[in-house]
Amino acid sequence: MRIFTALATSAVSAAALALTLAAPSGAVGTDRASGPEPHAAATTLAEQRRVTDYWTSARMKSAIPRENVYVPRKGKPGTGGGSATAVQVPASPLFGKVFFTEKGLNYVCSGTVTASSTGSLVTTAGHCVNEGPGAYVTNFVFVPKYENGNRPYGTFTAKSLVTTDEWRTSGDFNHDIGFATMNTLSGKTLVGAVGSSYPIAFNKGYNLTFDAYGYPAATPYDGQTLWRCSGPTTKDTRGSTDNRLPCSMTGGSSGGGWITGGYLNSLNSFGYRGEKNVMYGPYFGTVEQTLYQTVD
Repeated sequence: MRIFTALATSAVSAAALALTLAAPSGAVGTDRASGPEPHAAATTLAEQRRVTDYWTSARMKSAIPRENVYVPRKGKPGTGGGSATAVQVPASPLFGKVFFTEKGLNYVCSGTVTASSTGSLVTTAGHCVNEGPGAYVTNFVFVPKYENGNRPYGTFTAKSLVTTDEWRTSGDFNHDIGFATMNTLSGKTLVGAVGSSYPIAFNKGYNLTFDAYGYPAATPYDGQTLWRCSGPTTKDTRGSTDNRLPCSMTGGSSGGGWITGGYLNSLNSFGYRGEKNVMYGPYFGTVEQTLYQTVD
């Protein structure tokens, strides 16, 4: 186990669902960039069927959060406004549960449907796609709008996975982000099935107000419903470059998207030992933008 805690909602507004929003400062361009090479996952129909069959309802229910606790290197806990209490919200097709296998164990995280040229992209935490440092996970699937075991849009298998070099080689939580390009299901891309996606933005600065979504599975939550924390954030003062958000979500919410102004701009990543009800999310900067441009 590593020394971080991998921590793996009002109704989504129509404006947030739309893909026609004007691009804010820091929104991505369309040029592709060189960066980490995506890792091939279920690339054949036979492998897709195998992975889909693997994830029975029983295995999904028994999957565990991949959580660790980070020991702060310096500083005192920060302060920030907003309530730490998460609220349960209606399930949304733009958010879902991520399931994967790592070293023989089945794990659960959260993910967000993200705008891309392929219409098949899910954003999650780096520790939900790669051991960090180490190998990529296997049996990766995404279930949009998961709720109490129901899979209204089916189970999408991953075609490829990718994370930052910083996470893959050293487990750097400053860059704990991962992308999964999903296979089509019943002839439809992920966005074709769910109807929309969140655009993603980078280099927007700190001290933003976010809605953070996820499927917390560790006590007192059960991982069966979608939850949201909302409030202003501050910059971490204890050892990372991450955003700090008061939030009571627990393990299983890892990778769930942080939304600001209708754009995906961070995600649930980790918490510090001894600091309750606070979530940290990576700053989406140039490293993250370059990674996105390798898969867009």
